[in-house]
Amino acid sequence: MARSYDTPGEGMFAPEEVDPAVAALAALAGNGGALEFAIGTGRIAVPLAARGVPVTGVELSPAMVERLRTKADEATIPVVVGDMATTRVPGDHSLVYLVYNTISNLLTQAEQVECFRNAARHLGPGGRFVVELGVPSLRRLPPGQDGLVFAHRDGYVGLDTFDLEHQHLVSHHIRFEKGGEPSVIRVKQRYVWPSELDLMAQMAGFELESRHADWKGAPFTGDSRSHVSVYRLPERERA
Repeated sequence: MARSYDTPGEGMFAPEEVDPAVAALAALAGNGGALEFAIGTGRIAVPLAARGVPVTGVELSPAMVERLRTKADEATIPVVVGDMATTRVPGDHSLVYLVYNTISNLLTQAEQVECFRNAARHLGPGGRFVVELGVPSLRRLPPGQDGLVFAHRDGYVGLDTFDLEHQHLVSHHIRFEKGGEPSVIRVKQRYVWPSELDLMAQMAGFELESRHADWKGAPFTGDSRSHVSVYRLPERERA
């Protein structure tokens, strides 16, 4: 997964995807440091650090960190290998962020709640936790059907299958190479509704500060396919 994760200039690495996220996070961090949960190969952290924001990361996969190290050394972007729901990182942070649906990689509600609590432990009063997450596409799912295509283009098909009982989905990424067998990567996730996310935030001591449909600040509506939610710890308390 780490070997094929980066797609420079394309897909989620395209400037139109990366630049608005980096600009928004830099503004939210202000003069403080930022902590990225599930930092991956540094898609957001590297350009954010280049803007002068001190960035630290937590990442479960050593292979992802190895790829990140081809772009930034430990002194530039320190990374602690561990679980984002429990791992503690030293330092002062004004912002913790979790992008591109990654909170859904925690497959139980309890783990997702602990992720919010872990974010709160790294923040002081007024600190913010930002979550980018897709809205479950169950309205597109016809009765009796448990899967749908979410993307397709030459050489690629993306398919989600749903387990409604356990609030799980599996994203199937199917790539067709010329003259070769198709390759399939499957990613299991636990989908979360915005209202459920808000309750998790309350349990960790956060308040919802804002919610938009994207990093550029588009209004969030009932038809939005994703959201960027900003949660803030009250000034009067420390988690």
